[in-house]
Amino acid sequence: MSLLPDINELLARARSDLRMGVPVVLAGEDQSILAVASETLTPERLADLRALGQPVIAITARRAETLKARPYDGDLARVEIPADADLDWVQAVADPADDLITPMKGPLVSARGGSAALHRLAIALAKSARLLPAVVLVPVEDGTRFAAEYGLTRIIHRLAVPHLGERSPMNEVVHARLPMEASEAGRLHIYRPEDGGEEHYAIEIGRPDRSKPVLARLHSACFTGDVMGSLKCDCGPQLRGALAQMGAEGAGVLLYLNQEGRGIGLANKMRAYSLQDQGFDTVEANHRLGFEDDERDFRLGADILRALGFSSVRLLTNNPKKIAMMEKTGIAVAERVPLKVGETAFNRNYLATKAKKSGHLL
Repeated sequence: MSLLPDINELLARARSDLRMGVPVVLAGEDQSILAVASETLTPERLADLRALGQPVIAITARRAETLKARPYDGDLARVEIPADADLDWVQAVADPADDLITPMKGPLVSARGGSAALHRLAIALAKSARLLPAVVLVPVEDGTRFAAEYGLTRIIHRLAVPHLGERSPMNEVVHARLPMEASEAGRLHIYRPEDGGEEHYAIEIGRPDRSKPVLARLHSACFTGDVMGSLKCDCGPQLRGALAQMGAEGAGVLLYLNQEGRGIGLANKMRAYSLQDQGFDTVEANHRLGFEDDERDFRLGADILRALGFSSVRLLTNNPKKIAMMEKTGIAVAERVPLKVGETAFNRNYLATKAKKSGHLL
C-alpha cells in the first residue's frame, strides 16, 4: 500500500527520532536492539535501557583510539557501560570536550563476539543525523512487538544498508533568476533529495555552453565562513572569488552543497573548533570526535552537473580528491583552475594541515 512509509522514509524518521532522543528499534536476521543517540540520551531513558538488559555504547574506531578502547569489530568498539556509570560518563565517552581535563575514563571494556552489524547501522544513522557517532544500545526480545507497543520506528538492517551506502536521487524543485553582485545574469536551482535530506543548490552564471567545459566549483556550505566572515578558514573568500571569476568570464556553475564542516554538521564543526583551541589540528579534532578526516560526498556535485546537462568542467579547486571524484563519476575535468585566496593569521595552520594531511595544492 502506497500510504505505508518506504525504507527511505523510515530512515528519515529514524534520524529525526535520534536527534530528539527518541529510541529506534534496529532489526537483524536473528536479533533486535534498541538504539538511542548518546548525545540526546536522558537519565530517565538510560535507566529504562538498563532495565531491559546490559547496555553498551558503540563508538567508532577513531574515538576508541583516543579512549584506548579495543575496537574488536574493526571500525567500531562496543564499550560496556558499567553499572555505576551515569549519563555524564556516557556523554564523556561520546564527546571529547573534556578529554584533556579527565583523560582517564576507564579502563574501558569492549565487548567481543557476535555480530556488530546493528551497532554499525546505529553509528551510520547517528552520523547521517549530524549527531556525534556514539549510540547506546541494548538487545530486546521481540523487536516488532516492542516497536509496536511503544510506537517506535523500526529499521530492518537488510533493507536499510543498501540505502545508507548510496546517495539519494535528487530532483530539481524550482529555479529562478537571481541577480547578484558577481553577476546580474544569475540563476538559482534548488535540488531536493528523495530521502528527505538537506537540499543542495546550483548557482548558474550566464548561459554556459553545455557542449564545452564549464567553469565550475563544488563548494561545501560553511556558515561561519560564507555568512559570518570567519577568519579561521578560507571558505568565504573562495566562495566570493569563484563567483567573481565566473562573473568576469560571463559563465559558470557553482554547486553549493549542504555538507557543513566537511560533512559532520555545524554543531560538530563547533565541537571541532573547540578542540582546535585545545591545540589539535583539523584532522586530529575530527578523529577525536569519532569522524574521519572528511565525511563529505562530492558525488552529489557530479549528479547535479549531469542534471543540468554538463559533462565536462574546468574545476575551480585546490583539492585533488574533487578532480578524482569527478573523473570517476563520468564528469571530465578539462582543467584544474587554482583558487588560492583568503589566507589570514588565523587560518595559516588550518591551510597547512589541508596541504599536509589532505593533499590540497596550496
